[in-house]
Amino acid sequence: MLVIISDLHLTDGTSGETIKAGAFRIFRERLSDMAYDASWREEGYQPVERIDLLLLGDIFDAIRSTKWLNGDVRPWSNPQRQPFIDKLTEITQAIAANNAESLDVLKGFTGARPVTIPPATASGQPRKVSHDQDAKSRQPVEMRIHYMVGNHDWFYHLPGPAHNQIRQIVANAIGLTTPTDRPFPHELAESPELAALCTAYRVYARHGDIFDPFNFEGNRDAATLGDAVVVELLNRFPTEVTKRLGAVLPAACIDGLKEIDNVRPNLLVPVWLNSLLNRTVPDKRQRDQVKDIWDELADDFLKHPFVRARDKTFDLFDTVDQLEWALKFSKGLSLQTMSQVVTWIRQKITGGETTSHQNAFKEPAFIQKQARFIVHGHTHRHEIVPLDSAIIGGQRLDEMYFNSGTWRRIHEMARFQPTEQEFLGFHEMTYFAFFKETERRGRPFEAWTGHLGVD
Repeated sequence: MLVIISDLHLTDGTSGETIKAGAFRIFRERLSDMAYDASWREEGYQPVERIDLLLLGDIFDAIRSTKWLNGDVRPWSNPQRQPFIDKLTEITQAIAANNAESLDVLKGFTGARPVTIPPATASGQPRKVSHDQDAKSRQPVEMRIHYMVGNHDWFYHLPGPAHNQIRQIVANAIGLTTPTDRPFPHELAESPELAALCTAYRVYARHGDIFDPFNFEGNRDAATLGDAVVVELLNRFPTEVTKRLGAVLPAACIDGLKEIDNVRPNLLVPVWLNSLLNRTVPDKRQRDQVKDIWDELADDFLKHPFVRARDKTFDLFDTVDQLEWALKFSKGLSLQTMSQVVTWIRQKITGGETTSHQNAFKEPAFIQKQARFIVHGHTHRHEIVPLDSAIIGGQRLDEMYFNSGTWRRIHEMARFQPTEQEFLGFHEMTYFAFFKETERRGRPFEAWTGHLGVD
């Protein structure tokens, strides 16, 4: 049984809350249910031998840390120099510590508290045992946990002995099977073991950041403009507002700013912020003060050498002047231009599509009919989309696209009248399971997405 999750975005706690340990305990129960169902074959009940859990990127979120603002080291600094290594080590250790309770549950899958199911009787039926996962009468299922990187944890793809030691911190915290003496893979081709595993389930998986030029510039060992937005704007802004205006702003506004990293895409943050201010800050003068702080930081960001270097070479936004139009209240966030801003951002980031399934058509595994299931993450929008049905070698091949969503709170703009700048939030948790041969009586996959509303 192969299980895939992504985009947990576990942070060091300096930039807002992350998912609680309760979600991981729920996940353990759900894994047990799926493993039990996978153990039923046409010939009867035969306990599944192993679960492989693939973490498909953006798990340890090393970008979303205000520690990058202390000192001169940034994600685009030389990653092989000691100051960078020290900074990344500090952030990685802090992520592990801040999420210790959650990660202990995850690590327990491979050791102290495994996923368990009923053992089989000699007649091929499940024994009647306690429903308590920790009951001694239940049978543990071997678990292997694999890690692929995305755009918020790309640092663990960096080569070298010093980075091997940082990877070991991640492996120790999670209980990884993935080797730490080489970069965590970004592509399946970088890990023959993981490629063979996915091939056995006819799955092709990647994080999906390569289809987002804002967060991938052709080299996964280098920072992007998206990293600069997070570090120089999203990480800095809540701290600066709290420092300057925390004593006078309503608590609802200060609390709301903690959700800034859950807005997707990031370039819609000014639109979301405008909505937050309108809802929580009655005093127009205070609203304007917050916007002025944002514009001040946006100006600093747009003047940053890392950003200016992309003015001519980075064609996603045509010029950085267009980026200024999207980011600043003083430029592009009047009611008259709001619809234009939203439309422009969607076209630049997603090609105007609200679904990312079309990226699967570019995958060699799809083109060459090598996989039944193309799985991406990155967008925080879970999807299951039929792609194609073809006759290959005299047999029918049905291909489907899956997006593994996220395990975070999501804030999305309401589709009706975008000029009203209304955002709705909810918690989401998505996981997929894929089966091979006789597992689950021949059914090839199972998908679950849960949502929890917020008040």
